Amino acid sequence: MAEKHMINKDYKPGKQGKIVPDTSVIIEGLVSRKIESGDLKPEEILIHEAVLGELEHQANMGRETGYIGIEEIKKLRDLSKKHKFRIIHKGEKPDEFEIRYAKSGMIDSIIRGLAYDEKATLITADKVQSLVAEAKGIDVILFKFEKKDQKPLMIEKYFDETTMSAHIRENIHVFAKKGRPGQWDFVKVSDNIIEKDEIVDMAKEIVEQAEMRKDGFIEIERKGSTIVQLGTYRIVFTKPPFSDGWEITAVRPVKILKFEDYKITDKLKKRISEQAEGILIAGAPGHGKSTFAQALAEYYAGQNKIVKTVEAPRDLQLSDNITQYSITHGSPQEIHDILLLSRPDYTIFDEMRNTDDFMLFSDLRLSGVGMIGVVHGTNPVDALQRFIGRIELGVIPQVVDTVIFIKNGKIEKVLGVKMMVKVPAGMTEADLARPVVTVCDFETGKLEFEVYSYGEETVVVPVQAGGEFNPAQKLASKEVKSAFSRFGNVEVQFLSNNKCAVYVPPHTIAEVIGKGGKNIEEMERHLGLSIDIQPLAGERQHGQGGKDKRAIEFHSEIGKNNIIFLVDYRYIGKDADIVINKDYLMTTKIGKKGRIKIRKDNKIGKVIGDALDSGEGVELRV
Repeated sequence: MAEKHMINKDYKPGKQGKIVPDTSVIIEGLVSRKIESGDLKPEEILIHEAVLGELEHQANMGRETGYIGIEEIKKLRDLSKKHKFRIIHKGEKPDEFEIRYAKSGMIDSIIRGLAYDEKATLITADKVQSLVAEAKGIDVILFKFEKKDQKPLMIEKYFDETTMSAHIRENIHVFAKKGRPGQWDFVKVSDNIIEKDEIVDMAKEIVEQAEMRKDGFIEIERKGSTIVQLGTYRIVFTKPPFSDGWEITAVRPVKILKFEDYKITDKLKKRISEQAEGILIAGAPGHGKSTFAQALAEYYAGQNKIVKTVEAPRDLQLSDNITQYSITHGSPQEIHDILLLSRPDYTIFDEMRNTDDFMLFSDLRLSGVGMIGVVHGTNPVDALQRFIGRIELGVIPQVVDTVIFIKNGKIEKVLGVKMMVKVPAGMTEADLARPVVTVCDFETGKLEFEVYSYGEETVVVPVQAGGEFNPAQKLASKEVKSAFSRFGNVEVQFLSNNKCAVYVPPHTIAEVIGKGGKNIEEMERHLGLSIDIQPLAGERQHGQGGKDKRAIEFHSEIGKNNIIFLVDYRYIGKDADIVINKDYLMTTKIGKKGRIKIRKDNKIGKVIGDALDSGEGVELRV
């Protein structure tokens, strides 16, 4: 990497008296390099305690720049013996307030003050710092970088033209994924086991390059992890205590594809070009979702559309006419405001992960921005389900109208999404019509899924041949049992797709039906089914044991909220019939501790409580 410097009019390379480096040149390692090359020959290097304080704070926060800066100061101390200069620490250590507002210029101001008081030359790589120092009459040297002659990264030796990602972890060999999306091999690519110190050096180099290179960004920096975008490489490294050892994962696209490289039907191309404005690109990790999103972005840009991206990290390889925003360096509200004011035709939202991402996507789409979202999913409908519960059901088709599923780097399936008011498949009564989100195969128009509210749940139900739902009956049976559970033990049998028989204890039938059938009519409206009430009798009444069941000994307790039956441990897990005066009441399962617990405040509990209080014949039959 080549470097150049801008200087004040009195500066001449070579012998210097006192110099005061600021944090920027310490982190970049510039002072030691200039001394080694002979460009700087100081008599004294004055390091303000504020520099050490800021570097210490960064190191304590787990930021690599802090460690790099401290290593540079140690290196300067070693060079002082060879090049005959002194290192003097001056000033007071900054307080928490000054460190917190370092980015606002607080620390820079303190360092300038030292250079002014000592009549020393300020060394900086910060243009603003240089301009302010010159305005105050301080001698200053500004080092500026040219973004060229970049040396290869140490991690690049593990990559060739077929390498998708390299996985580097301390105390083991380096492994890499080689091949293409969906078809790759996991192979060993190092002869030696990698030691911790080598990984630490790699991490430091990556951070240094990200700070200096135009195509480098430190996207996320936390105490235990850092995410960097460096050229075509997306690099994640973790360290203790977040992980149990140092680890670096570097990912790189193997091939850049154009929109025309995908097998796209004329129907889909027309949809993408003219109609679709709420697109989800779904697929499993490593199958080419972002590669397709990249191709789609370039396609739209080639159609004279204004295209922008929202990424975390910014790893899409796009032309300069597409602006890439980083949500990790902004906030959802800032992204929202910028996109609405800049008015793009399409926005690519890469890697939507959390609720805030989905809410931002939805809000922008409803504001009229064309949105393309990239989400993880093992099948096409999984992508749509990520929105359920986050936005209203009726809003989903306005936010998403097309789902494109990518598998093995190819378009595997496309779904179309729309809203209809209809009777869900498997139901026949006209008064059961409701808003239904239909999900169809885009190419054939075949209905594959329906999404609608059922009771208090929003359900996604697959439509089988003939429009019948086997899974729907299972779901409905659970809902029906829950609705009738207050009447004791019940069983449900479906007679058709829209009618079922509910078997309840005989003495509850009148209450279940209600006066003039009022209760059962209300239940039918709630469940969307025709219900036939039948007495729980015969084998249904006595369970699988039937008449072979025999009475067992038990001890009963009536507590504050529950009635508890205690039985011998050998009956654990068995079904027990509760019988009062020879009349069957209900069947229940004996729990792990040989206990049966029944709530006192429901109808069954009141019947049992009254029987126990009055000494009536209560039996448990197993």
